[in-house]
Amino acid sequence: MRVHVLPSALVIAAALLLVAPAFAAPPGPPENVTAIDRPDDAGSTIELTWTPSTTSPADAQPVIQYVILRKTGENEFKEIQAIAATESMFNDTGCENGVEYLYSVIAVASDGTRSTPATTETPAIASTQYFDGKRGWFVVILLLITCAIVYFINLARRGHELKIRKITGLEAVNEAVGRATEMGRSCLFIPGILDINDIQTVAGITVLSRVAGLAAEYDATLEVPTSRSLVMTTARETVEAAYLAAGRPDAYREDNIYYLTDEQFGYVAGVTGTMVREKPAACFYMGAFFAESLILAETGNSIGAIQVAGTAMPSQLPFFVAACDYTLIGEEFFAASAYLSGEKHQLGSLKGQDVGKVIGALLLIAGCLLATFSLNSSKATFTRLDENRDGVISQKESSRMSKDEFTEIDQDKNNSLDAEEVSSFKSGTVAESLQSAADYIKDNVLGSNGF
Repeated sequence: MRVHVLPSALVIAAALLLVAPAFAAPPGPPENVTAIDRPDDAGSTIELTWTPSTTSPADAQPVIQYVILRKTGENEFKEIQAIAATESMFNDTGCENGVEYLYSVIAVASDGTRSTPATTETPAIASTQYFDGKRGWFVVILLLITCAIVYFINLARRGHELKIRKITGLEAVNEAVGRATEMGRSCLFIPGILDINDIQTVAGITVLSRVAGLAAEYDATLEVPTSRSLVMTTARETVEAAYLAAGRPDAYREDNIYYLTDEQFGYVAGVTGTMVREKPAACFYMGAFFAESLILAETGNSIGAIQVAGTAMPSQLPFFVAACDYTLIGEEFFAASAYLSGEKHQLGSLKGQDVGKVIGALLLIAGCLLATFSLNSSKATFTRLDENRDGVISQKESSRMSKDEFTEIDQDKNNSLDAEEVSSFKSGTVAESLQSAADYIKDNVLGSNGF
């Protein structure tokens, strides 16, 4: 008996395998699969698009995801990504420029069955585009600002006086250095705690040149402690040039411009110690500052010094405004070079940048208005779609709806089958298939006598 049972079981299993494909028809393959180099980018990206199959069998399960495969040359296809069925586009960002790639897309159903691969007809090659056509508006704005700068520079060259708003903090530099000279005490200049590659440090060195020139003219002592060696070297050269321009090279003291330490609060401790011991009459804080700003400003305030600060760090401006006599805020600090020198090229550039700021402000206002009106319009659209889904559209409103909107509602209705009906339908289909398989095995495999 054992000899006959095992072969019979194998025969039954083989028959079931023959019948099983009837239960799981594969979905249809995606259509219109195309791969192109992504436009207006720096390369390394290929854009793959496709459309869902329109030839899927009626008994196929719904597609839940698409599997993307890629190959180069004579190599085999390798799976690189699986994405949701709701997507119809994939950006392959791991490509090499100049290499040909072929792609295949496979639809995967909820029961795990896969469609036949849909392969691109021609290979795609990623390449670099040097101009982004989507940002043509930026070129227009750049040309407007450039033309404004050139116009104001030429205007200044022809002798026209360009009016710049008075910056009180820079006007106070003369007062502060003069006060220190009258009191017979020194001036202290702190160019921030960042290195010379920071734009705020460069702006601070520009103001230092002005302060050094006044100190040389008034014969006042100028002390510049730094927290970076390159800043120390730059400050020494700047101060020396200012003393030479003032005709006082003999008054220049290199040792008054020195390096303390790169460590933030070690530098602050050294500077505040100098302030308490020597009690400078004028303190200038021009550069990038962080948590040490309030410590320095409060120490200078406690010794009665006149203080002028300038920084572009938004988080530190409130402390300088509260503790210092004058504060250069953001753009005022960067405009110090043009303001102090009065040089025509710099003044023209400054006025041209003001035109750019006006353009930016107008675009910002226009964008806010467009976003506001667009938000209201989108909100009304979503409200209308919700009403459509609930089936509460009046006949008058329905008459104004477009053909696409009616199509969308019909699709929603067709997809809203009762869950109980779907379950009953599936159960009946499976039962009929199993009965057919049993009849086939009985008639063609086992025979009328069974085992």
